[in-house]
Amino acid sequence: MGALLRWPAGIALVSWRYFWRTTPIHRSETAGDRGDLPPELPDGVADDRIQQVRDGYGPLLHRHYGVRIAGSDMSPEQLMARLSADPDGWSPEFAVFRRTGGTDGSMDVGDEFLIRMPGPWDGPVRVVASDPTGFTFATMAGHLEAGRIEFRTDRDEQGLRFDIESWARPGDRMSHVLYNRARVAKEVQLNMWTHACIRAAKLADGRPDGGVTVCTRRLDM
Repeated sequence: MGALLRWPAGIALVSWRYFWRTTPIHRSETAGDRGDLPPELPDGVADDRIQQVRDGYGPLLHRHYGVRIAGSDMSPEQLMARLSADPDGWSPEFAVFRRTGGTDGSMDVGDEFLIRMPGPWDGPVRVVASDPTGFTFATMAGHLEAGRIEFRTDRDEQGLRFDIESWARPGDRMSHVLYNRARVAKEVQLNMWTHACIRAAKLADGRPDGGVTVCTRRLDM
């Protein structure tokens, strides 16, 4: 965490109120295996602008972020409709989604965004899968990471859930240093999507039940 304070000026814009929360964050990190490799991308969505896991450098991080939402009467489809309509409504304020392709208010296959963040973190992404309860971003050329991230909603006997699952490697050697030596980028990403889980619960007119769970599996490739 201290590395964030020593990072060049841009990162200082990330307010500490996102890193010190009353919501419990349950973190774990374990060794991964070949089962942590991502599924293949759907046919027809990848081109030479997409950065897949195999295009990255260094170890693979397979991460799952999850929050159970109490006090919400929404269906998974209703919550996902809200999430898809305005990503700035649930991403932390230091991450701004600027649409560069597609129609506002939707999250359709082929839509593209530039996620603007302080410091050297701007990340272009493309929607490569979408349905009523989820969508998937793939990273594009120039992104700090090479991989993909899925956002899903569900409901079971215990209530509504929001889950994020990512498979990513550093996009180049410099990113590898930021992730695995300085560990700055790794913590920024973790706190970004943890905060997104908390805001998704609020967007569902509910609250996190039992905090947010973050499970990381690391696979050396």
